[in-house]
Amino acid sequence: MAVTDRTGEERVRQAAAAAERYRASSEERRAVERQQDAGVAFPDTRQALAARAARLLERHAVPAALAVEAVRAQPLAAPDAFERILGVSKELQAWSFLPRGTRVARTVARISVRENGRELPIGTGFLVSPRLLMTNHHVLTDAGAARQCFVEFDAQVTVDNTPQPPVRLELDPDAFFVTDERLDFTLVLVAPGPDGRPPGETFGWNRLSAQTGKLVLGEPVNVIGHPMGRLKEIAVRDNTLQVRLDDFLHYKTDTEPGNSGSPVFNDQWEVVALHHSGVPKTDEQGRVLRTDGQVWHPGDGDDAVDWVSNEGVRVSSILRHLGRLPSGTRSGPLSEMGAESGLGVAESLAAASEPAPAVPAAAMVPAPAAAPAAHTGLRGRGDAFDGRRRLVFLHGRAQEHKDPEALRRDWTAGLNQGLVRAGLPPADPADVWFPYYGDELVRAVAAHEAVPRPAVALDLSPAEALAPASPTARSVYEEMIGEAARTWNLPERGLPEAERLSLDDVVAGLHRQLGWLAARSGLDAWTIALVLHDVAAYLDDRSVRDAVLDRVLSTFPEEGEVVLVSHSLGTVVALDLLTRLSPVRTVHLTTVGSPLGLDSVYGRLLAGGPHRPGTVADWLNAWSPSDPVAVGCPLTGHWAGPLTDLAVINARDRAHDIVEYLSHPEVAGEIGNHLKLS
Repeated sequence: MAVTDRTGEERVRQAAAAAERYRASSEERRAVERQQDAGVAFPDTRQALAARAARLLERHAVPAALAVEAVRAQPLAAPDAFERILGVSKELQAWSFLPRGTRVARTVARISVRENGRELPIGTGFLVSPRLLMTNHHVLTDAGAARQCFVEFDAQVTVDNTPQPPVRLELDPDAFFVTDERLDFTLVLVAPGPDGRPPGETFGWNRLSAQTGKLVLGEPVNVIGHPMGRLKEIAVRDNTLQVRLDDFLHYKTDTEPGNSGSPVFNDQWEVVALHHSGVPKTDEQGRVLRTDGQVWHPGDGDDAVDWVSNEGVRVSSILRHLGRLPSGTRSGPLSEMGAESGLGVAESLAAASEPAPAVPAAAMVPAPAAAPAAHTGLRGRGDAFDGRRRLVFLHGRAQEHKDPEALRRDWTAGLNQGLVRAGLPPADPADVWFPYYGDELVRAVAAHEAVPRPAVALDLSPAEALAPASPTARSVYEEMIGEAARTWNLPERGLPEAERLSLDDVVAGLHRQLGWLAARSGLDAWTIALVLHDVAAYLDDRSVRDAVLDRVLSTFPEEGEVVLVSHSLGTVVALDLLTRLSPVRTVHLTTVGSPLGLDSVYGRLLAGGPHRPGTVADWLNAWSPSDPVAVGCPLTGHWAGPLTDLAVINARDRAHDIVEYLSHPEVAGEIGNHLKLS
């Protein structure tokens, strides 16, 4: 059967299922409509309103001043206060609404099929990782159909309303393909372009979130897609969420059949659903009706259908389904979908999981036969840098199952960007020593966790989901988060002058503190929590610390001066490591993105406090004011002994990124001068 015929049949089947769900939820929808007629703008539960208000406040989607103004005028019950905050969000959009919409629009592509010598558009898709495209199952039903298709990015008009040349890329379902008929979604890998880069590096990609609080009943949604195969179009804000089911959302907006596979956004341009079907009006026998009230027949065409609503698949349901796939599948391209997706978190925590349901072989390509082998560190050439000095990179967390050679090249590439800007020659990756402890850290932390944790804690905040199971490690974790939040001036309680609304009802405890760090920095809460989880586990348990240090020492230079460059958790490891080196060794130390300014961290080092080891000849500490892990910096004033603090400005979404740090000429130049590059 031709791909277009199969797509048409599947689309009719999905529309019929959507219509049945629409009928089954009619009483729920009428209840919502009655509340709206009575003047309730957001007829949702108190829990949903609280979660939504919390997310808006944490991410600065509603300015704090406007939130205070909305709730300060009169005493308000919590639900009323939540509604006021949501009302501000709905009515007032920051200037960034438009450019952010433009940015996410670039992630959306038109899907076309080669069939009988023609190229026919069949749907829409959008990037959810640097390499993965999401669309509907009824658009790409299997890997065979995907092999006949291609995608076009930037298939749109310019600001002058002239067609823009699209960028065409091929799909690679043999490398990765996952689909599910009931949830009507497909994930397929997109092949790199002619430049060899993953498409997400060119067009960006959407970070899917498993967390609650992205949308409530009565809020608008925005859809970007290619209706009827036309150039890219957008349905923005003149639409509302009507009903929220377990796995689906019903909303009103103007969409057409080609929008199948489009992303459905909230006003903060977070993906809340995968659009998959219009909801047709039906008679008592369940037959689809035309706009003139007559029974619809396939030959009448989609334009003749009386569409009464639209249905999208909830992102949280898709992520929950993906989280239950076998671990071998989740450790591949799915692990690139971002920390807030909840995918890959389980393996970082070495957590227990419920048994995964069976997945048809045709729906999963490929399935690795065994877990990847453990990696070991890399030695550099001994004759580099006059044969006397050794350049050593010491990485942070989240490097498990990665190739140390690829990591060494990435770090060196970042350093070389900075060296060139500083007027110094680049370094050769083969000259760099790269002790690797990523796999050892995961194994040690797994043994350290006293209580098995759920594989993907979708119903918990990042702060709670990633809190260490060990009571003592959790204490260290909570202490670090609290100290970091206070350092960044977290208000003691609620918002100023808003005594009538206790925001502890909205954002409480660890969740509030971590949310504050995420909002102030621009990094997502999952990323921050993951770093602090592993720092806490390392500091709390001597067996974890010894396992990491022993692994690092196994590939650490045994002679010569050392130019040691460390990042994140690696800076904590570095300070402990220096207590194990011979006191006659000379070390030129660089720390970047370091938590060593927190007394909850430096008080637990092997040195017993902020004491610079005698082996350190000089110390450069580079930090970014927007990096939440380096919130305790500058180190001057905390640490005894001379050191140089250097503040650099990193891109907000890469505030903690090692390559971003090393690409600054001030950082790279100092390292290069120690290596006597000329």
